[in-house]
Parts: sequence; structure tokens; C-alpha cells
Amino acid sequence: MSVRQGILALLSQRPMYGAQLRSEFEDRTGGTWPLNIGQVYTTIARLQRDGLVEDDVEPDDEGRKEYALTDAGRAEVAAWWSSAAPPTSDPRDELTIKLALGVTMPGVDVADVVQRQRAAGMQRLQELTAEKRRGPRDLASELVLERRIFDAEALVRWLDHVEGRLSQSAPSDHPLIPQENA
Repeated sequence: MSVRQGILALLSQRPMYGAQLRSEFEDRTGGTWPLNIGQVYTTIARLQRDGLVEDDVEPDDEGRKEYALTDAGRAEVAAWWSSAAPPTSDPRDELTIKLALGVTMPGVDVADVVQRQRAAGMQRLQELTAEKRRGPRDLASELVLERRIFDAEALVRWLDHVEGRLSQSAPSDHPLIPQENA
């Protein structure tokens, strides 16, 4: 979820000022995506530029402006709710790059890299599972936590797969490594 879409979704409920948007966003995403207040106002400025948000009201006694959706903003939120989110897994993450490079470079113990990463993944999975056992939370927080658990499980499964591929491969499977170094 982008910050842009999140702010639009929050404003679809009622007009809010920047600090309210920040607080609501963090509360509703289970605190997993902290926002810098500058990021909120930068996003609001872009939404205003794009004609999706307006601030037609005068600032309150504390100098805060409330922001509201325009008709175009309401249409954007409706389109967002009715469309599928794009996949989020990005093969350019650090671990994927590390393993892709490791299997093509002499002297790298990729099996050790996998084992260390698996241990870290299992530790993370245990932490998340313990957090879940600590008790009930609101549905939004539970869903965010469960997504993190599923992601950790998927990482460990993928590392198991990588380990299996490593045990099946031969030095000739790595065409980028000169055979005398393999």
C-alpha cells in the first residue's frame, strides 16, 4: 500500500489535518509503517497538485488545515478499492542479490550464507509467533502481523529450496565461474 493511496482512503471517511492522517495511518496499519510528518505533507501537496485533495477551509485556532477529497479523489479511492494490488515481492532484495552473486563467485560459501539466513529467518518467525500468542489485538493489527508471519515462513521455505538446488548443482552449472576456480 502506498502512502498516497492510504491517505486518500483515510480522507474518504472525513476531512483530516496532517497529524491526524499520520496518526490514523500508523494506528490502522498496526504501527508497522511509521510515517514522517514531512512525508504526509509532501504527499498531501502532490495530491493537491493532482486535483485529488483540497483544503478549502481556513486553518483552525492552532493553525491546522483540514484536507478533504475532491470528486476526482473519491473516484481514485473507489478505483483503488476495486482493483487488485500489484505483487510486492521484488527480486532485487539484498538476500536474493547476495545469493545470485554468491553462486557465481569463487570462494563464497553459499551454503553457509543460506544457513545463517535460515537461522535468522527462524528466529524472526519465533518472535512473530510469540507476538501473536501474547493476545488479541484489533483485526487490522492481526492481519498485518499474520502477513509478516507468512512472509517469514515463505522465506524459510525458499531457503530450503535454495539449499536443495545447491546440493544438486555441479560446478559446471555456474557458467560465469571459470572452471579452474569452481
